[in-house]
Amino acid sequence: MDPIAKKFIWITWLLFVPIGFYLIYFFFPPLISGVDFDVFAFILLISFVASVPMVVNNTPIFLIQWVSLAVFLTFGLFIEMILVQIGVIVLLLKLRVTKQQLYRFPLNSLMFFVCSLLSGMIYYSLGGVHGLTLVENPKLLLIAITYAVVNYILNQLILSGIRYALFKQKQQYFGKDFIWETITAILTLPIGLVLYTLYIEVGVVALLFVGIPFASLSIILNLYYSTEKVNNYLQKAAEIGHELAEKLDVDRVMGLFLQKIKTLLPVEEAFVLNKENSQLHMIRMESNNREFHSFETVKPLKKGEGISGKVWADKNAFIFSSRREWKSITKEPLSPHMESVLCVPIVKSNEVIGILLLASSEKRAYEKSQLMILEILCSYLAVAVENARHYEKAKDISERCALTNLYNYRYLDNELQLEYEKLVASERNKISLILLDIDHFKTVNDTYGHQSGNEILREVAGRLVNLVGNKGTVARYGGEEFTILLPDVDKQEAIKLAELVRLTIANWPFTLEQHISEKNKKLLVNITASIGVATSPDDAEDPQSLIRHADRALYVGAKRAGRNRVAQYVK
Repeated sequence: MDPIAKKFIWITWLLFVPIGFYLIYFFFPPLISGVDFDVFAFILLISFVASVPMVVNNTPIFLIQWVSLAVFLTFGLFIEMILVQIGVIVLLLKLRVTKQQLYRFPLNSLMFFVCSLLSGMIYYSLGGVHGLTLVENPKLLLIAITYAVVNYILNQLILSGIRYALFKQKQQYFGKDFIWETITAILTLPIGLVLYTLYIEVGVVALLFVGIPFASLSIILNLYYSTEKVNNYLQKAAEIGHELAEKLDVDRVMGLFLQKIKTLLPVEEAFVLNKENSQLHMIRMESNNREFHSFETVKPLKKGEGISGKVWADKNAFIFSSRREWKSITKEPLSPHMESVLCVPIVKSNEVIGILLLASSEKRAYEKSQLMILEILCSYLAVAVENARHYEKAKDISERCALTNLYNYRYLDNELQLEYEKLVASERNKISLILLDIDHFKTVNDTYGHQSGNEILREVAGRLVNLVGNKGTVARYGGEEFTILLPDVDKQEAIKLAELVRLTIANWPFTLEQHISEKNKKLLVNITASIGVATSPDDAEDPQSLIRHADRALYVGAKRAGRNRVAQYVK
């Protein structure tokens, strides 16, 4: 919330509430004489009720109306307002309001002050009085019910206005939280009337007769909602597990996992660590408020070191409610304003394979029920990551040459198709293709043996990768032929690169260690290559034409012209 709005709330409270209480005391003095211990009994009851609120859709449902109704009918408006204010304070303390949310004390105090005042005025205007038996006064019973209904309606209207004025949230009537509030208000209204009637008849012991059943009702309702919330979490966890299983890329699995976690839990920073070589290495870092740089800047953690290391050592999750609980042990790059931390081991086959650490700037942001769901999700993550790694490994094997570790023809063909789609969509301006063939390679095999030929192929592949870098894709086309796919590179630039490749091969001899000549003696062999270059859309309109024209340039323009040269396709 805007700091100016918070100051406005405090100033408004100071201007109206203290003076308002004085005027209420003056015009509607409490209906007690001296120290009334019964009032203290009602204070204990309302404090208990406020300390066990129901929370639906993250909204606390305040069940003190029935107590405040009995207090109002017995002791008058001033005492009712005082007890409601005490209930508000107890409720907010129970909810553990943070420093940033301290404005909620004056805001709620002001809201309930207005509700009590207006509903009390309506009660008096209808002829309502205090201390009479409702059974003998049906009219008073009707006025008391009207008072309770008006109080509830005013509460909803004022709450709706506050949400819209301060948070720009439009009230969604007949939503889940509204229905729950209405149902509980209807259920507790008779309890308040019964409490008042019993108190008039038997005195303070009535609080026990009514308080114990209410406590049971409150516990049952909270258990019901907690069960419903856990079931909802489990359903979402199962859905997330299915979505993770469909991803076959490790990075996408991680991204989807953290994205879904943020929809379930209050997460501002997230870290994923992988166990490798008896250390925890950071492999993913995300934050809502800052950018992280390379993982290499984060020092690996040993077992027992930092929050993650302790979780690894104990194989148990940790929940920290505030910064002071973990500040002295952390080694992770958490922001200074982080408070709550939830750290969970990622376990597979009863072995910790990684760590998930979540953080929030709110104190006490995480609950044990959320921990259970997160542990289930982490088991899904472990399986999904392993499946993705197996898929990536199999895919990599199918797309690479086992000898040179370069991409093979299958990969090149798919990549060329994708680049042409980008060219048609105007996402690429040019596509150049370099086709290279080692000169007299059969002679090398016949003279030095096929093992030496393999050595040369591996060395040529290494030199090509070093020269091309990130400019394009190097692939083994077949036999002693190699290709270089260059997106957004025109023909002249491609020819310059091809010439550099030719010189790099021709001017530096290749070392042979596994030749069939004298043993334990290295040989230096000079090799040359012929190269053809073609570019789309200048030379070809489809992928196969581009390969065919580069091949023609290689054999007609380079091989037939004497080898060890670069030739471009000419129509």
